[in-house]
Amino acid sequence: MISGLDISVGGLYFIVINLLTFLLYGLDKYKAIRQEWRIPERALLLMAFVGGAFGALSAMRIFRHKTRKGRFKLMIPLFCLLWGYVIVHKVLEIA
Repeated sequence: MISGLDISVGGLYFIVINLLTFLLYGLDKYKAIRQEWRIPERALLLMAFVGGAFGALSAMRIFRHKTRKGRFKLMIPLFCLLWGYVIVHKVLEIA
């Protein structure tokens, strides 16, 4: 129980992974502007795949980062659909 809300371990994982992914995309954008060492695209996509898809999509829009990359334009919304499906089935307990 967190602040009166019943958040499961899975729910907490989902919140944390999305927040971390959002921050990672923001950090990569910051490094891109400063022409510093970048976070590999594979790592950014992996974070989205393992649950941070909504954080990645939010970061892409807010930071205007990776919006021209075809792989990101395709994969991030696809991962959002995948995780949306998982969440709906978990919440509704659909087999």
